[in-house]
Amino acid sequence: MNFPASPTQLYLDLLKKSLSGLIYEDAPSQVFPIGLLTAKAPNGFVRLFREHGRDVPGCAHSSIGLRRLDNIQYCLETVLQDSIPGDLIETGVWRGGATILMRGVLKAYGITDRQVWVADSFEGLPVPDTKHYPLDQFWVKNTGKLAVTQQEVSRNFALYGLLDDQVRFLPGWFKETLPDAPIERLAVLRLDGDLYQSTLDALTHLYPKLSLGGFVIIDDFGLESCRQAVNDYRNAQAIKEPIQTIDWTGVYWRRSV
Repeated sequence: MNFPASPTQLYLDLLKKSLSGLIYEDAPSQVFPIGLLTAKAPNGFVRLFREHGRDVPGCAHSSIGLRRLDNIQYCLETVLQDSIPGDLIETGVWRGGATILMRGVLKAYGITDRQVWVADSFEGLPVPDTKHYPLDQFWVKNTGKLAVTQQEVSRNFALYGLLDDQVRFLPGWFKETLPDAPIERLAVLRLDGDLYQSTLDALTHLYPKLSLGGFVIIDDFGLESCRQAVNDYRNAQAIKEPIQTIDWTGVYWRRSV
């Protein structure tokens, strides 16, 4: 017998579809195509692209696609089920969609003793330090892009009824905010910083706070700058846990030692 989905799962499914714009199919502002266009809407919306984070939504609050949103839910539900201690964080939040989902999962399960940390410059991508991180040369032309203000992200949380004292903002450049961030332990660490330096700063200052059994999620592993920073950090710290693929650019692993 097939039992109906629980109200919790129905809510989270609806939240993910709303965050990604799958419900109202808003037009993309940019597309990263793959394969054949088999169901393109008049406004340029392609469901397959939105599911896999292959476009930048015009209005939706997340650009990471349904597969990576599913992964966030899986990681959070796993650490809750296994009682892995710690808070949740994303470094590089854009319009806030992934962190809104994190708060939504906690709310859906009645969890009141964990924080969602929202870390971003809220000024767009930083000026790359190409002298020390030459792989970030690619990002020089993108300085300041993807800027979304803290006020706008806060408003987006509020639109879903999820802005409260369990949401903590860390505004500023990662190299300045993460070393002394008032975070004791983490259960889920999600990185979406694009640049080599941003990725390395997040891993250097936050991975040591990740509980055993916690998850690391890398949004930009498909980009050379991010991928090399992850590989360099893993090699330097002798991290051996296998990297699991989410989609064309997202990966994750679970800390075991």
